Amino acid sequence: MPVSSPLSPNTTHPELSLEELIRWCDQTLSSHAFKDYAPNGLQVEGKTNIRKIVTGVTANLALIDAAIAAQADAILVHHGYFWKGEDACLTGMKGKRIKHLFQHHISLLAYHLPLDAHPELGNNKAFADLMEFTTTSGLDPVEKYPVGNIGYCEPMTALAMSDLLEQRLGRKPQHLAGGPEIIRKVGWCTGGAQGLLNQAALMGCDAYFSGEVSERTFHEAAELGIHYFECGHHATERGGIHRLGQAIAKEFGIDVEFINIENPV
Repeated sequence: MPVSSPLSPNTTHPELSLEELIRWCDQTLSSHAFKDYAPNGLQVEGKTNIRKIVTGVTANLALIDAAIAAQADAILVHHGYFWKGEDACLTGMKGKRIKHLFQHHISLLAYHLPLDAHPELGNNKAFADLMEFTTTSGLDPVEKYPVGNIGYCEPMTALAMSDLLEQRLGRKPQHLAGGPEIIRKVGWCTGGAQGLLNQAALMGCDAYFSGEVSERTFHEAAELGIHYFECGHHATERGGIHRLGQAIAKEFGIDVEFINIENPV
């Protein structure tokens, strides 16, 4: 069941041009600075004037149908379409999704890495705030716009950390043991960034957090001497798109609604 969260109480229905929305998002998120796996910004063009925006993590059919029911003019997501390496043909599942957008004149905007990295609106910042982590640097210290971070948590055991993650994210994490008894220094990168576990270990982290897990991750955590917490791709990336929607509602006074399509992965 979709769970919605209106972000603006407006009843006067102010309008925002699609062009202005794109320009503001591009500038705010510095989307030009990222080499990404999919296009950032406008992906499907619909109405030129927008009265309502629906935000969500992924542009699946359930979110599109929820946006249609909410009479949205635009959908803003973290995971959009046209990923590198995927079939470019608009057939099957993707064709059906885009057909629904065109039929209802709904624009689709997506921001991937720029929304991970933003220092205030981003997924990693939202995750850090949720977990009360103190951020000290990027996971890659030379990266201008880091998509992962390093910092400190309140000292606790891995069991206590697992309990805290379940409480804050609403899902039980998978813990792969490998680090010290007490966790202090932490690294994190939301989404599917289990491949950065080695980088977190090189930076001296006691534990590393991301949204997915691979078979090799179990062995890497043990051999690198670091705890790994798989926290859910969807669960770790609700925060950024929700914050972006709030910022748009505040900036333009437009009606923005966050709709959470549940995903246990």
